[in-house]
Amino acid sequence: MEQPPPGDGHASPGRAAVRPDHPYPTAHEDVRIPLPDGVRLHARIWRPVTAEPVPALLEYRPDRLTDRTAPRDGQRHPWYAGHGYASVRVDARGHGCGGGRPGDPYDGREPADGVAVVRWLAEQPWCTGSVGLFGISRGASESLRIAALGPGPLKAVVAVCPTDDRYDNGGPYAGGSVSAAGLHARGAAALARAACPPDPAFVGDGWREQWLDRLAGLEPPVHTWLAHQTRDAYWRHGSPREEYGASGADGTSGGPGAGSGLVTGGAAVLAVGGWHEPSRDTVLRLVQHLPPTRVRGLIGPWSHQYPDQGFSPGPAIGFLQETLRWWDHWLKGEENGVMDEPLLRSWISASHPPATRYGELPGRWAGDRHLPGASVVPVPYGLQGAPVAVVSPQHTGVDAGRPCPLGDDADLPPDQREEDARSACFEFPVEGGEPLEILGRPSVLLRLRLDVPYGQVVARLCDVAPDGSSTLVTRGALNLSARRGPGRADPWPVGAYEDVDFELSGIGHAFAPGHRIRLGLSSAYWPWLWPRAGSEAGWTLDPAGSALTLPVRSRSATDGGVAFGPPEQSPPPVVASPATLDEPPPRRLVVRDVARGTWRLEVDPRHGDTPYGGIRCYPDGLEVTEEAREVYEIQQDDALSARTRSRWDLRFHRPELGWDARVETRSEMSCDEGAFLTSDEVVCREGGEVVFHRTWERRLPRAAG
Repeated sequence: MEQPPPGDGHASPGRAAVRPDHPYPTAHEDVRIPLPDGVRLHARIWRPVTAEPVPALLEYRPDRLTDRTAPRDGQRHPWYAGHGYASVRVDARGHGCGGGRPGDPYDGREPADGVAVVRWLAEQPWCTGSVGLFGISRGASESLRIAALGPGPLKAVVAVCPTDDRYDNGGPYAGGSVSAAGLHARGAAALARAACPPDPAFVGDGWREQWLDRLAGLEPPVHTWLAHQTRDAYWRHGSPREEYGASGADGTSGGPGAGSGLVTGGAAVLAVGGWHEPSRDTVLRLVQHLPPTRVRGLIGPWSHQYPDQGFSPGPAIGFLQETLRWWDHWLKGEENGVMDEPLLRSWISASHPPATRYGELPGRWAGDRHLPGASVVPVPYGLQGAPVAVVSPQHTGVDAGRPCPLGDDADLPPDQREEDARSACFEFPVEGGEPLEILGRPSVLLRLRLDVPYGQVVARLCDVAPDGSSTLVTRGALNLSARRGPGRADPWPVGAYEDVDFELSGIGHAFAPGHRIRLGLSSAYWPWLWPRAGSEAGWTLDPAGSALTLPVRSRSATDGGVAFGPPEQSPPPVVASPATLDEPPPRRLVVRDVARGTWRLEVDPRHGDTPYGGIRCYPDGLEVTEEAREVYEIQQDDALSARTRSRWDLRFHRPELGWDARVETRSEMSCDEGAFLTSDEVVCREGGEVVFHRTWERRLPRAAG
């Protein structure tokens, strides 16, 4: 997700062309941006060489611009500068080589700091006073949160893979359940990143004091996240999804939530996502709820990556050129037709065999001027048959793939036939001579009976080919205690039937004639959902009161006009990796202990371009070594056996300075009937000396998730 791929065939056929020559020559410098409380953030600014002031583009995120994001930054910031913009990359407070301590990623401090940075940029003599914000993942989400605060200079946003719901939509929870892969793994990675040191090559001799000050305030984020197991005020605060109903026709906030509307101040939003990553639902909601005069959406077949980078699956597009049109219109006032594009441009995938990675998916681009609109009609498919008991083994979900795919070899779900065998399945043939095309969020209505107070239901929509292979199209989940809303935890009335309904994640897909649409329903999905004691009993489904509803799309007159140029980028810094003869371990490994009935999933959580051995050598002499492993384990008939472990080992080494700093973290999570049990350890070393060592042990009551 964070850096470009190596030249090893991982890129799709649309891999970007490197363009060293641009309309403007460029120069860059590192500066310190002051915040109102005196903290100074580290920034890198690329500017066109011109005497005229230019608009500024800001990418602001909690990361490390001097190493971790440097290759990706080098692809796009110089490109924007070469096309007439000051392009600025800023590390958030407490990260990289800036000042301050890292805080809760979901509190209000980061966006408030971001507003101060926007205003500082607008005041510089080389800036016209107009600012645009862009970013990917957390950087995209922070861009939306900053926009909600309404800084006057901010005119436009490009948000790639954002989330408008911090609780769900790729967050620590899924459908009201704790996500082992989302909460534990994300928290463990965040703890390791927050413990990383500033670089003395940029900070000077005070690096060690600054590092120890950061470490003194370190706290595992899972403690806070598990203290809020329903979608309460902690999650609602700062979630743009809360403000849709408060946005007025002009894009400013009105009514409840006034002052924090999503596009306060008139910022225009280009929302971008991929069908193979969780934030595509945010893109769909943004184009449905924001004023059409200030929003456009783009969803491709991509994973959690910038669309020009060429990671699996493709095709990649000329994304920098596309965003340049957005900036030129909103920051320079050019009438270039960017707002004449359809409200949503999306990739409609054709039926394809299951695989854990693809070069370029079959399909086509489509355009919709209204969502929802006349071209998409909800079509119900009633389930048939007698009541059926659904008692899925607890390891159902081992073939789910990565919750947030990054384009690695083992990210996407393999053939779903084994998962289908652990589920209750219902099929609908695709008849006639034309594909059945869907665009949007399918939904299910299920009549269920539980003989225990708690349970979970997972719905998977699959495309089944004539040879029997089953390709996952999309899925959704619901913790049944959250059936009346994610802010509640209502036990099920034992022995009673109730109707529940929920949506699956959005998708654009065309089922081929002769294929079958398969709905698979399971009562477990590890490690995406953390099970609860008693949920092994499953539930009973009454098909007579149940249905699948598909958003069926007819071809639009604007489909043929959607096209993109080939991707291009600036040449990034060359990052070398020492060769090794050792065989790299699998990215995802499933191990079954037949005698114990235990299933173990081992995952390499690093980005796909991280070399085996984990060593990156940067042009300025820095060497970074990164090793990590996640383990998820469960017994097939025991929900309380669920356990996760994460390990991160990082080394930062500058041989010419004699600098050698190491960070080692270990995180574990398990449960009993009444609580989640967490254990975290952080050890930091300078050379061979331990400069920080702390452990945390917590027992956090299981309130809901």
